[in-house]
Parts: sequence; structure tokens; C-alpha cells
Amino acid sequence: MTATLHSAGAEDRFAEATQLQLTWWRFKRHKLALVSLFMVAFFYLVALLADFLAINDPHATDARRSFIPPQGIHLFDNGRLSPHIFALQGKRDPRTFKLAYTPDPTRKLPVRFFARGYDYHFLGLIPTNIHILGVEGGQAVDGIFLLGTDQLGRDLYSRLVVATRISLTIGLAGVTVSLLLGVLLGGISGLYGGFVDTAIQRVIEMVRSIPTIPLWMGLAAALPNTWSVIQVYFAITLIISLFGWTELARVVRGRFLALREEDFVIAAELAGASQLRIVFRHMLPSFASHVIAATSLALPAMIISETSLSFLGLGLRAPAISWGILLQDAQNVQVLATAPWLLIAAVPVILVILAFNFLGDGLRDAADPYG
Repeated sequence: MTATLHSAGAEDRFAEATQLQLTWWRFKRHKLALVSLFMVAFFYLVALLADFLAINDPHATDARRSFIPPQGIHLFDNGRLSPHIFALQGKRDPRTFKLAYTPDPTRKLPVRFFARGYDYHFLGLIPTNIHILGVEGGQAVDGIFLLGTDQLGRDLYSRLVVATRISLTIGLAGVTVSLLLGVLLGGISGLYGGFVDTAIQRVIEMVRSIPTIPLWMGLAAALPNTWSVIQVYFAITLIISLFGWTELARVVRGRFLALREEDFVIAAELAGASQLRIVFRHMLPSFASHVIAATSLALPAMIISETSLSFLGLGLRAPAISWGILLQDAQNVQVLATAPWLLIAAVPVILVILAFNFLGDGLRDAADPYG
């Protein structure tokens, strides 16, 4: 009897649930997608708090700190909690005559939380110089280099954190523009048909027929060298998004062609609903899973596009910092033999792409709870 009442209660719960609740319950059963959701949220949180999480100035160079290997933070000292790092001492390699830095166990530098460092604007608004970690009593060469330094002595960890903000926001902005263009033009094409449909489809075919690499090279050459980092940032975002909307537009068009003859669409038209209400209230929600799947696949594609362009020297340029620019330093085999930790810049790219793909699979299945 109790089991019967429990089953009836569960059925009533599902019968009275909203579409959003059903989607969330279905999504929670997809464990890998749930983990991916937290991973994506973590990366965007890092992007939001990039300057606070950075320990050293990502643009500061110092030849004395060239190719310092990754350092570890020691949490305990003589059995008590006392976070510290060992100061660095330079030794000349007798064969290569290069200056190599090694930890000096005789000099311990205390590590402090919420320490003062370089100036920045928290969330882009509040001027401050508080950072999550800092070192006290060090010399110019001393510092916390969790992932080591590059050839110019710049802290790789701080640069990687700041690069996360630029690479992820370019992908998000590009997908937003592509989503709007794809849904708008694809919806107009499928809803009206005729000459409008033919014209939009010919534009899509022309855009898809243009080879991307030569196009990117030409557009990169057309960008003035006098442009600021912000101007190049918006130009790259616009370029990527203007050539990324065509696939979603075709998906939306195909669904609109199938749905415009359905009874619920005809009933809405007879009831006097406007075209915009029919599109956004009745037609789009019926294939939200398709839009979610296309968007979730487009976002990592946008991130890869920006990374690839910057890696090839066709996208963002120094002093901007992105994942692609960091990977440029890792394309020299001789440099990698000296500093293999430079390859760490590829790790967040791989993790974010996998997380977005798994998240997209989970959202696609959850958006259709009765499928």
C-alpha cells in the first residue's frame, strides 16, 4: 500500500512539474554532464576573478627569472602550519653557461593569503591590488611560480589565468552573435519560404564555400597594426561569429519547414497570434534540444577557432594574452627541451572542450524529457 502511494505521488509530481523542472531532473541523472557543468562553471569563475587569482603581473618581464621551473608551496614547517616557499638561487651550468635557478633550503619565504601585488580593477570596476597569494621578504627574482616562467621571465600561472578570461569570453560572445543570427535568419527562411528562403540559402552556401584559412589570413592582414587589443578582440569575435551561424541557421530552417504546417501553429495563427509569438512561444520551444545541441557544439568550436588563430599569429597579438598566444611559446622544440612546462597551456583547452561536449550531450537529452 505504501509503495502504491509513493508511486502515485511520484506520478503526480511529474505530472505537475514544469518543463524546466523536468529538464533539470533528467539532467541530474547524467553524471558526466553534471560534472562537466561544474567544470565549465569553475573555468568561468576563474575568468571572472582572473586578476585576483593571478599572483604576479602577467605582463612583467625579468631576464633573471627566465625559465624558472614550477615551484611548490610547502604547507608545514617543523610540524606546524606555515605556508612558505624556498627562495631561489642561481647557478651557472658549466656546459651551457646558462643560469639555472634552484630552491635554496636555507631561505624560507612566508606565503600570505590576500596579499598586495600589482594594481587592477576587481570585476573591471573596483581599483585594488589584493591578490589571493603573495610572498613576503623576497628579492626581485623571488616569487611564487606555481607553473614556472617563460623565456622572458613572465609567470606562466598568472598568464594562464588571465588568458582563460579572454579565450572564454571570445567564445561566449561569438556564440551569442552566431545564435542570434542563426535563429533569426534560419527562422525567417523556414517560416516565409519562397524568394526569401532562396536568397538566405544562397547566402549560406556562399559563406560556407569560402575557405576559412585563406580568409582568416586575409582578414588578419587587413587589421591595422595600430589597433588596440580591445579593437582586435572585438574584430576577431565578429569575424568568428559571422562565419559560424550557417549550420545553426540550416537546422532552424529545417525544423521551421516541418513545424509551420503543424496543427498547433495553424491554431495559433487562427487565434490571431503574431508571427514573433508563434516563433518564440510555440515553434522554438518544440525543438529546444536541437538548438542546445548546436550551441553546445558551437561554443568549443569558437574557442578552438580563437586558439588556432592566435597560435598561427592570425588572431590576437601580444600584449594580449590568450591560450593560443601561450601555445605559441610551446611550438619551438628547443624551447620545450629546456622548459617542458610551457605545454601546460594546452591542458585547459582540452578540459574545456571535453566539458562543453559532455555538457551539450546532457543538455540535449534533458531538453526532451519524454524522448
